[in-house]
Amino acid sequence: MAGVSPVLATLIAVALVFDFLNGLHDAANSIATIVSTRVLRPQYAVFWAAFFNFVAFAVFGLHVANTVGGGIVDVHIVDDRLIFAALTGAIVWNILTWIVGMPSSSSHALIGGLVGAGFAKAGLSAIVWNGIIKTSAAIVLSPLLGFVLALALVVLVSWICFRTSPIAVDSSFRVLQFFSASLYSLGHGGNDAQKTMGVIAVLLFAHGLSGGTFHIPLWVVLSSQTAMALGTFAGGWRIVHTMGSKITRLTPMQGFCAETGGAMTLFLATALGVPVSTTHTITGAIVGVGSARRVSAVRWNVAQNIVVAWVLTMPAAGLIAALAFWGAGALRP
Repeated sequence: MAGVSPVLATLIAVALVFDFLNGLHDAANSIATIVSTRVLRPQYAVFWAAFFNFVAFAVFGLHVANTVGGGIVDVHIVDDRLIFAALTGAIVWNILTWIVGMPSSSSHALIGGLVGAGFAKAGLSAIVWNGIIKTSAAIVLSPLLGFVLALALVVLVSWICFRTSPIAVDSSFRVLQFFSASLYSLGHGGNDAQKTMGVIAVLLFAHGLSGGTFHIPLWVVLSSQTAMALGTFAGGWRIVHTMGSKITRLTPMQGFCAETGGAMTLFLATALGVPVSTTHTITGAIVGVGSARRVSAVRWNVAQNIVVAWVLTMPAAGLIAALAFWGAGALRP
C-alpha cells in the first residue's frame, strides 16, 4: 500500500503477531469441548476451528472493530508509540498466561494495553469512557449469559431426551457437536479478529491514510482473519487441557450445550459491537453445564483461578503497556 512507512509496516506486523497469538492462545475456546468429548482429535479440531475463524468476516459486520479502533481511546491522540506500547502490554501478558496454561482474555489484554498506553500519554482525558464501561460490563455479563444459556440448554435437552437411551443420545450429540463447534468458532473469529482490525485501522487513520475518516479497509479484514486462523491452527494445547477437562468432565451432549450457549452469547455481543472475551464466555458456559449435573461436578478451585486471571488481565496489561510507553520515550535520542 502506497504511503506506508517502515515504522507503520512494522507496527502492522506486530498487530498481526498479536492476532496470531490471540488465535493460538484462544484456540482452546473453540475446540476444548469437542476435543475433551473425543468427538475430534486435536489436530483435526484446530483445522475445523481455523476454517470457521477465517470465514467469519463474511458473516458479521465490523461493529467490534469500530469500537476497539475508536471507542477505547481518543483516536486523535493515537500515534505509533501508543500502539506499540498497547500491543506490547497485550502480547507480554498473553505469553505469560499461555506459558502457565491460564486461559486469560486476549481481548481484555488488548483493551487494557490501549487504556494503559493512552493514560501514560494523555491521562484520563485519553479514555473514551463509554467504550470502557461497555467492555467492563461485558466481563461480568458475557460469562453470566453463557452460563445461563448453557444451563437452560442442557436442562431442555435433558428433558427432550428423557426417554432416549444414553448410547443414542451420545451418538446423536457427537454429530451435533460438529455444528455447535462451528458456530462457536464462527463467533470467535467474528469477535476476536475484529479487535486487531480496529488497531490497524486506527494506525492508518493516525498516519493520514484513511482519507480523513475512520474505516476498516478490506485488506485489513482479510489479513486479520488470516492471522487469527493461522494462530488457531497452530494450537494452544496447554489451555485446551485446562478448559476441556480441568473445570469439569463433559459428555458430547454437554459439550454441544456449552458451545451453543457460548456461540449465542458471542453472536449477540458481536451484533452489538461489544468486544467480549471468548475465554470468559466459554468458561461460563462450561461451568453452567457442569452445574446442571451437580454443583460438585465443577472444580471450583480451577474456576476460581481463572476468575483471578480475568480480574488481573486489564490492569496487568495496562501497567505493562504504560511502562512500555514510558520506556520507549526514554530510549528516544
